[in-house]
Amino acid sequence: MTYRVLCVTDKSDLPETELFIGLKAAGVDIEVMCNPDGKHYGRLKDAGVPVMDLILKNRLDFAGVRRIRAQLDIKRYDILYCFNNPAAATALMASRGMPCKVITYRGVAGNVGFLSPGSWMTHLHPRVSRIVCVSDSVKAYFLSLHFLDLRLNSRKPVTIYKGHDLAWYQAPPVDLTQFGIPAGAFVVGFAGRNRPNRGLNYIVDAAKYLPKDAPIHFLFLGKLTEDMNLRRQIDQSPYRDRMHLAGFRNDAPAIAGACDTFILPSVFKEGLSRAVIEAMAYGTPPIVTSVGGHPELVIHNESGLVIPPKDPAAIAGAILELYHDPVKKKHLGENARRRIDTRFHIRETITNTRRLFEEILKE
Repeated sequence: MTYRVLCVTDKSDLPETELFIGLKAAGVDIEVMCNPDGKHYGRLKDAGVPVMDLILKNRLDFAGVRRIRAQLDIKRYDILYCFNNPAAATALMASRGMPCKVITYRGVAGNVGFLSPGSWMTHLHPRVSRIVCVSDSVKAYFLSLHFLDLRLNSRKPVTIYKGHDLAWYQAPPVDLTQFGIPAGAFVVGFAGRNRPNRGLNYIVDAAKYLPKDAPIHFLFLGKLTEDMNLRRQIDQSPYRDRMHLAGFRNDAPAIAGACDTFILPSVFKEGLSRAVIEAMAYGTPPIVTSVGGHPELVIHNESGLVIPPKDPAAIAGAILELYHDPVKKKHLGENARRRIDTRFHIRETITNTRRLFEEILKE
């Protein structure tokens, strides 16, 4: 089957970039409109993927609408694949009256509803053929939406995991002593912003359940150094001297690879954490909560530990379980790496995306 696809996105991340490259290598006639300031923009061009510059500021970016419409007037596309809300809204406006199919992508649950005007500009728009969900939990969220007798067509949301490749994570693990962590310490890693759904405060609270003489240190990556609420909480912790704020780092995966465990105690709206996947790719066993896509990514006692949300004691218990059992820690880490290489590999994303394209074009 021959067809042409136009992907509209912002600053394409690595899995998204490799999806575009993989689709082109698989014979899909694909072109991409994206932000030229993206970290992987050059990778797309070097791989021979046709790229057009597009910077979208919001959902009502009329300059973006005109830019996309001009491209649609030049070429006929069978599918428009939109990877964020501004891309979906502008592409739907630009393609009005055209026969192309529209696919949107959703990486988190929440903030979509039948009473939300913005949702009708994006995922709930009648012209959207499919919503690609990053996890079954996000798909289930869409299927749960309702207003009176109004519900989403059950065929509309589909799950396609955002795949990775172990080959992307070959940088050697980082020496953690640069952060003031003593050699030989047991290190618990975290990466991300201190958003309400991430549960970072529960990690800090968990320290009071740990023995004071255990050489356990916490390493927090991300834009957290200016978070005064977090700093106050850390200052009140008995483990305050063992909590290290490393700031934003471009080598976060290699840092996670040097940790003994990586934790993300989300409390709600978790799709499929890239930070956890990157840690697993390095063989670092994860500790996650039974929220969102976490149980799809991590199998309890096989490729990591899954604990209840909002439970500092459970966090401390999981940390101590790995601290006291290095054999189990090693086993879980090996299985975590293997799980990314099999169940969450980019080749599966490419195959399933092609299958989706061909499915909607046959309808």
